Amino acid sequence: MKEPRGILMAEAFGIRQAVFIVPDPARFLDRIRRLGEKHRTRIICLDADRLAGRAHAEAAIRGALRSVAGGNPIANTLEMEVLLYAAGSRQCSVATGFGIHAGTNRCFVILAPPVEAAWDGLTGCMEFGEEDWDRITGEKRRWLAEAFAITDDELAAAGGDRFLDLVLERVALLDVSR
Repeated sequence: MKEPRGILMAEAFGIRQAVFIVPDPARFLDRIRRLGEKHRTRIICLDADRLAGRAHAEAAIRGALRSVAGGNPIANTLEMEVLLYAAGSRQCSVATGFGIHAGTNRCFVILAPPVEAAWDGLTGCMEFGEEDWDRITGEKRRWLAEAFAITDDELAAAGGDRFLDLVLERVALLDVSR
């Protein structure tokens, strides 16, 4: 993985919530990649509608940073490594579904390391907010259960209030399934 040394060693990261419109995903990713390079940080966008909240985003970046620092990443970039952890999968085709898409996006935006000038630069293409995106109800819960293969029996055994824990367990299991 060709990562700047300072980013590889970074324990620190920042996460903010943002809403933005993406007409062309490839152009948008190129724009934020260039902004990240300018400010010597990595910018990763995780689809909040596919995550079990902020704790899920934090688990993904922590897992990816550990993997890269340990010299055993699955992917060639930190950005893809974070997506793989978010998806709890070794398959890039699955992981990309946890990133941005054409149209309106609600994302957890991660900067590793957090650089204020990069956050400022992102305000030109994103609107940051602080709504409660941690609630898992209805359709999102069904989608997450299917995506992470969480069965009704498993949920009953763990306890209905442990859904987030089961999702985070799947993220952590990526380390085991290498």
